[in-house]
Amino acid sequence: MVGLLGLVCQWVAWRLRLPAILFLLLTGIVVGPIGGWLNPDAMFGELLFPLVSMAVAVILFEGSLTLKFKEIQGMESVVWRILSFGLVASWVSISIFTSWLLDLDWHLSLLFGAMVVVTGPTVIVPMLRSVRPNARITNILRWESILIDPLGALLAVLVFNFIVAESTGGNEWLAVMLVFFKILLIGSALGCGAGYVCGWLLRNDVIPTYLHNVFILISVLSVF
Repeated sequence: MVGLLGLVCQWVAWRLRLPAILFLLLTGIVVGPIGGWLNPDAMFGELLFPLVSMAVAVILFEGSLTLKFKEIQGMESVVWRILSFGLVASWVSISIFTSWLLDLDWHLSLLFGAMVVVTGPTVIVPMLRSVRPNARITNILRWESILIDPLGALLAVLVFNFIVAESTGGNEWLAVMLVFFKILLIGSALGCGAGYVCGWLLRNDVIPTYLHNVFILISVLSVF
């Protein structure tokens, strides 16, 4: 049922030339919280979070395969500024407005800002397909949407750990930073190592051609 609804939303968005995310969000709200026909927590239980996490990992990996450096040749500084200054500016502004409009404390506001600061290919790519800007803007936004997802996730983890450390009443800032950089280091090492091994296996025809897609998918999920 979920797959069928998603397909219908995509088709309607294509016919109306509107971003598919609008119809997907509206349908999800109607059949979920409002209608009560679908309850992901009841359907998947404890498997919901790992399933969603793996789906996001596959989406990001698939999107990263389409990135080509020649697409942003001469525009690298633009992408870098969006991923650095733009990320910080969005996080700070969202946190300020969240605290002001919703009257939340600064801890929750900063965490909320870190969680929603990302755009993501699932949002940007359908919008680009509908709006159809020029190639320069399309490439910049597509690179930003894919690269900002892991950065936003790291920011959210860092903010959450700082909040937890402060709530304990002790001086745990150093421990938080050590855990954060440990996660970053181990994740980077696993990703780079697995990428090198997979590339070597494919280049040397160790894996038959008809198993390439399955091999890459299983490798990505296993490393994740």
